[in-house]
This record gives sequence, structure tokens and C-alpha cells, in this order.
Amino acid sequence: MRDDEGFEIDRAFDLLPHVVGASWATIWFRMNRIQRPTAVEFRNKVAEYYKMLDPLVESYAKDEKLADMVRHVRMLYQKEMERILNGKNEEIEKRFKRYLDYG
Repeated sequence: MRDDEGFEIDRAFDLLPHVVGASWATIWFRMNRIQRPTAVEFRNKVAEYYKMLDPLVESYAKDEKLADMVRHVRMLYQKEMERILNGKNEEIEKRFKRYLDYG
């Protein structure tokens, strides 16, 4: 797979964790009136919502011509999941701190 072939997917994986995961997690905490979740609780909730993207991750799996893209997407997905859970995704950590400050 050429670098330019994965550009759009790479950009999506830059955004999906915080746009989908952190946004939905924040709403969940607000609606449940949990004002001071721990960092681990927040990350786990982000990961829970991020996992809901599994159907997107698997959407290319049935097409043989896209085997390289499937491997790439799965690798990006797993890498982002690990970053979320290990506190290595700066955007998630920023949104966690913002939630604690502004709830």
C-alpha cells in the first residue's frame, strides 16, 4: 500500500478517538451526573465508545483487493485503542482535563 492510499484513513484515526470516543464519553458522564471520574474511568468509557466503530474497521474485510488497507486499518485501530487506554492520546487527556474543569 502506498503512503498516499492511506491518507484519508490515517486522518480519520487522528480524529475518531476524540470526536467519537471522548465526545460520547463526556455526554455519558454528564448525563449520569458523574463530575469527577478518574482518568482510568474516562479512558475506559472512551474506549467503550471507540469500540463501537468495529463495523467501520471491518467494512473493507470482505474485499480481497483491499487486504493491505484492512491490515492498515486494523493496525491503526489497535494502536489508537492502546494509546487511549494507556493515557498516550493527548487529545483524550486534554478532553478529560477539560471535563474535570468545566464538567
